[in-house]
Amino acid sequence: MKIVVKKLAELSSEEWCDLVAERIKVFVVEQHCPYQEVDQDDHHAYHLVLKDGKNSLVGYTRIYRRNDGKATFGRVLVPKEYREKNYGRQLVQATIDEAHKLFPHENIQIQAQAYLENFYHSFGFQPISKIYLEDNIPHLDMLLKGAN
Repeated sequence: MKIVVKKLAELSSEEWCDLVAERIKVFVVEQHCPYQEVDQDDHHAYHLVLKDGKNSLVGYTRIYRRNDGKATFGRVLVPKEYREKNYGRQLVQATIDEAHKLFPHENIQIQAQAYLENFYHSFGFQPISKIYLEDNIPHLDMLLKGAN
């Protein structure tokens, strides 16, 4: 596996188009959720791509500091054809590791889809909110405490 982390300005136009196409495929089309998929957070995010030995995108997420100053990541995706191959676990662990490098000792707060609560809990995340609807999908806020 290869992990590539770039800011928006470092991505080629082809790389960015490929990432956006995959995000729209998963978050808008697959999840039947029409919303503003590309947003201002993309401008200051670190875009993390997990690639296999054939240089194919098998996972993606973005890491950034929220408006309230908290470290976070989101837009976690594994393309449909690569699911059930443990790439999700590798992707989230790589994302946590990178977030700790970028924001040492800080807590990481995420908005997790509710059905993934146990998945994120397995990495140490704890729920800090009740379930709520975000774009008509049940979510909850979860927190991973930073190292001291």
